[in-house]
Amino acid sequence: MYAQSENKKLKFPKGFLWGTAISAYQVEGNNTHADWWKWEQKGKIKIKSGNACDYYRRFKSDHDFLQELGCNTFRLSVEWARVEPEEGKFSKKELAHYREVLLDLKKRDIKIQLTLWWWTSPIWFSEKYGFHKKKSVEVFARYAQKVVDELGDLIDIYQTFNEPMVPLGQGYLSGQFPPGIRNPWKLLKAANNIAKAHKRVYEIIKNKYPEVEVGISYLYNWYESENLGFLIAIVNRVSKWFRVDLIDGKIGENLDFIGVQYYRLGKIKYDWGNMGKLDAKNQIYYGFTIEEDKNNLMKWISYPEGIYRVLTEIKKNRNTPIYITENGVPTDVGLNDQERIVFIKEHLKYMHKAISEGVDVRGYNHWSLLDNFEWLYGYTPRFGLVEIDFSTMERKPRKSFYEYAKICKNNELDLN
Repeated sequence: MYAQSENKKLKFPKGFLWGTAISAYQVEGNNTHADWWKWEQKGKIKIKSGNACDYYRRFKSDHDFLQELGCNTFRLSVEWARVEPEEGKFSKKELAHYREVLLDLKKRDIKIQLTLWWWTSPIWFSEKYGFHKKKSVEVFARYAQKVVDELGDLIDIYQTFNEPMVPLGQGYLSGQFPPGIRNPWKLLKAANNIAKAHKRVYEIIKNKYPEVEVGISYLYNWYESENLGFLIAIVNRVSKWFRVDLIDGKIGENLDFIGVQYYRLGKIKYDWGNMGKLDAKNQIYYGFTIEEDKNNLMKWISYPEGIYRVLTEIKKNRNTPIYITENGVPTDVGLNDQERIVFIKEHLKYMHKAISEGVDVRGYNHWSLLDNFEWLYGYTPRFGLVEIDFSTMERKPRKSFYEYAKICKNNELDLN
């Protein structure tokens, strides 16, 4: 079924889900009730999100790109701060808006993967609770229940949290994300509460829609180390424990799949000069640093084989169905993005290898459909299959858009 033919065309399983992804805060614009918006206004980052991609108003024309791509799935999120701008007060207007967005996807026969929390929270939640407080579990579950009640009939797949340890690490260790705390004890409490919240929301969804798949996504980059000798296994184990196991170990069997977000190789080395420094943007973690690719816009080292190694490791340890919920590369402005084409094809080749060896991968979402607001990096890194001129909001498909469309429409990767 998965055999590679002589002309190097790799077929994927029947019913495989091909899609792209966006997150509400990064594309909608003007999320004024979110903690990240307040963070921006306080001058915590150099570039503000502003109108972002104006997806909030342009979603229908942006969804046209999905049909042109031939996608049969789309991953997006709802913005909690829009749905519940004041504690306990849910916005009928915004719930109606999200229903319109989801209905537009349904009309196009596109399966909806909805993420409930993608790094941002309402201002009131961050100021009064935060995930380090016990009450946060109950408060988040209330919001999730509202989304399920109002929109659940349109949702095919849920992801409760998007790679939660990234914003927790930035928010509770480095202080570069809201809530801007540097307290390892509060980080551990927040991770524990997110695991509890996931389990509670899993039950909420399953009680009403038992057939709907519910999972969580983790950042699953592949890590290796240099000049650390026997410490290599320890370094890799600790990094995986922080990114994945710290929460996953508390979830147990309360998930139907794992969402894998794979981008790069982390080659770890130690620099005694940075022993006391934590700067995630520049990849410095108390002396441990990550080797850089100077030719990459974000200095990331591309390593396609890593996605195969990650997938086979998950099968060995958990044997859970998998969706690739994010995989992409940052480039500069321009429509001729050959680097992205190579990136996509090489990663899909290794993903296919894992599938052919029995790993249950059910879908792939390329990050991202659109160029968007990339948090601490602003609008400089371009991840989109569709380029945006942020001065005019004009959209133009890149060369990679058309190459990815061939894969989606044919359910195969042509390596000729």
